[in-house]
Amino acid sequence: MVSRSETEMMELIMGVAERTPQILAVLQDGSRSNPNVTKDIFQDYDIIYVVESLDPFVQDHSWVDVFGERMIMQMPEDMELYPPSPELAGAFSYLLQFKDGNRIDLVIVPLEILDHFTSDSLCKVIWDKKGVLNDHPLPPASDLSYIVQKPSARSFIDCCNEFWYTNAGLTKGLWREEVILVKELLNQIIRQALIQMMDWYIGCRHGFTVNPGKFGKFYQRYLEPEVYDKMLATYSDADLQHIWQAVYTTMDLFRSSARFVATQLGYEYPENWDRNVTAYMLHVQQLPKDAEMIYAQE
Repeated sequence: MVSRSETEMMELIMGVAERTPQILAVLQDGSRSNPNVTKDIFQDYDIIYVVESLDPFVQDHSWVDVFGERMIMQMPEDMELYPPSPELAGAFSYLLQFKDGNRIDLVIVPLEILDHFTSDSLCKVIWDKKGVLNDHPLPPASDLSYIVQKPSARSFIDCCNEFWYTNAGLTKGLWREEVILVKELLNQIIRQALIQMMDWYIGCRHGFTVNPGKFGKFYQRYLEPEVYDKMLATYSDADLQHIWQAVYTTMDLFRSSARFVATQLGYEYPENWDRNVTAYMLHVQQLPKDAEMIYAQE
């Protein structure tokens, strides 16, 4: 199947809006509204249809067939196991992946709650049938909402605590060779703290004026090459020794970035947590599998 062009997709999106009396306006957000994102063929169409009421749109979901031949569709508001995020309350979402590779993330939003959605700085008006958005003026689209913010001293220390405390718990999983548990702790909790610290590190290096991207999407753009390479080295396969190496690399990277952030912002890095947890991990790593003694730092 030949993929439809941007022009074809936007004509389709706008055509549906123009032919549907209940649609009052069309807004766009996401990467296509971000002037700092390089265009490519996989950018989603993040679209908001502003309506008076959801009722005409959610009684029969087949109306979205007009957008093309779907590979799969997701309706978060209609799910039990994976409910939508709270900020979408009162709206209804159709996440449409098409067989030609295009994707539309379409949110139907009643006019009365539109302000909850236009707070995103990437949101921009692309069509307003009757001027219903005259009372909702929007500034030019930008990624201002996604600029990394300077952390408070408390947030900084909380991040350090989360990182080092979880590493202390990770250690017994490594010793027990509980590979799946270790990988999940590393990727879901420890890495989350690392990414938070790396965001602040980038913020400090760039005067808190840039967007590091979701899950480090733009790290290659903003990190020094050697730091970026070290970040990549924190990802390992399931070999236990490789995981140990990745964990120590993760600790090294967190330590250096956190010390930099602390110096730049006048905060105190908790060297005692770092020192104690690192010593504990090094000790446990060399314990035999029949070890009975409990580690106690001298």
